[in-house]
Amino acid sequence: MYECTTKNVTVRVEPEFLREQSSPADHRYIWAYTVEIENQGTANVQVMERVWQIADRNGQVCTVRGEGIVGEKPVLRPGEVFRYTSGAPLSAPSGVMLGSYQLEKEGGERFDIAIPAFSLDSPFEARAIN
Repeated sequence: MYECTTKNVTVRVEPEFLREQSSPADHRYIWAYTVEIENQGTANVQVMERVWQIADRNGQVCTVRGEGIVGEKPVLRPGEVFRYTSGAPLSAPSGVMLGSYQLEKEGGERFDIAIPAFSLDSPFEARAIN
């Protein structure tokens, strides 16, 4: 599991290679990743936006931006955790993902929190530092 804390909000990510949805012969490698966002602060926060950077071992980089996460803009009260699972395709057997969420506190103050960089390693090649 990969973990990062920014401004009293902890983000944890657990990637999983999806062998049954992947097809190495077609250069299609699919991962699921489960994210937990934990509010360790003293005020409510709402997830407003996300930015992901996805890079494969061949240097192809894709940036994904959007409102909320998985169609929601969850509000996390102090001590609450929001958990979701999403997916990412690559055309190479390994890569890396990282990003950020923009949160809004009560009162309208917005700030960014980091999503830790995490490795996407398929069983079709030896592990490498991406």
